[in-house]
Amino acid sequence: MAATRRPGRNHLFVPGPTNIPDRVMRAMMVQSEDHRSVDFPSLTKPLFEDTKKVFGSTDGTIFLFPASGTGIWESALTNTLARGDKVLTSRYGQFSHLWIDMAQRLGLDVIVQEEEWGTGAKPEKIEEVLRADKGHEIKAVMVVHNETATGVTSNIGAVRKAIDAAGHPAMLFVDGVSSIGSLPFYADEWKVDCAIAGSQKGLMLPAGLGVICVSQKALKAAEGSSGRNDRLARVYFDWEDHKKQNPTGYFPYTPPLPLLYGLREALACLFEEGLENVYHRHAVLGEATRQAVAAWGLKTCAKSPEWNSDTVTAILAPEGVDAAKIIKHAYVRYNLALGAGLSQVAGKVFRIGHVGDLNELSLLGAIAGAEMSLLDNGVKVTPGSGVAAASSYLRENPLSKS
Repeated sequence: MAATRRPGRNHLFVPGPTNIPDRVMRAMMVQSEDHRSVDFPSLTKPLFEDTKKVFGSTDGTIFLFPASGTGIWESALTNTLARGDKVLTSRYGQFSHLWIDMAQRLGLDVIVQEEEWGTGAKPEKIEEVLRADKGHEIKAVMVVHNETATGVTSNIGAVRKAIDAAGHPAMLFVDGVSSIGSLPFYADEWKVDCAIAGSQKGLMLPAGLGVICVSQKALKAAEGSSGRNDRLARVYFDWEDHKKQNPTGYFPYTPPLPLLYGLREALACLFEEGLENVYHRHAVLGEATRQAVAAWGLKTCAKSPEWNSDTVTAILAPEGVDAAKIIKHAYVRYNLALGAGLSQVAGKVFRIGHVGDLNELSLLGAIAGAEMSLLDNGVKVTPGSGVAAASSYLRENPLSKS
């Protein structure tokens, strides 16, 4: 008789949704309550201030929406831009492609710099286009910080320097969905005008809470677009409605109450560990994964070390091997969820997500499962080699700086 239950837990190693800490799950087990009560602001008002810290901001304004990161993409674009406005962006993975698609469908004039998948945004190319834009027709530069489809992280600090070197007033919009709360992110220092996050990645929550940190410059742009006939349509994602209610601790519509309680607890987890320790831990786990890949004799999708992501590693399957079969076998045989290849890299890569609430032993379990699935699918790796390489690195490199 076929088994109807898999013993043990599912091992979730996609680059989001991520594992939820037990204390965060407990915090979300709350009874419904009146979100118009006099007590409600005691929950929400600190969230608007504390969440800014994860973005590396003191000057920004936080808006919380019941949405995924895709909704927050739309929020950034529709509040600050008008129909026909030019925006500059780079395409180097599935998520940068989808953001471009959204901008075009909203009616923006998108200038796309095509980059090889496995690389990221090229600051020098961005600077060149901005220098040539003498009339400052380009209103914003859009960059996906961490492209999970390919395991690539772009240098946002360098992009900011490129914009400044060009002397261009374009706003900087950054998708930090798979980086904020896991990788170093400094919204104020980099002068990011719209920084976008989703709850299901580094914030260690279920999907459904979209977060945006907005600069004063972007707020002024939104105010300036309000009276224009060519402004992009917005209702649900309009910042003005939030600006009227958030300062008193309320929302313009029903908020996702359990996620707000979860966010409070997730922020406590991050602050107790210390954000610099969080960034260091992800860097160590990322390098340990890459050590395993090298020991297997395989290559990452990232074309060179400068592009390596510390939240997800996309691994190229050997020629003639379908990566989708490795992923399916890992799930069915070992109860291990690995990330699939998307679009141009579908069937070519499998991805190990190492983001969120993970430690050394968590990661080693994923590496062991991936290694077994590789062997079961005929990939000639030395049994135990990936685990040995990763464990050696982890033993020599503690997850905490302190």
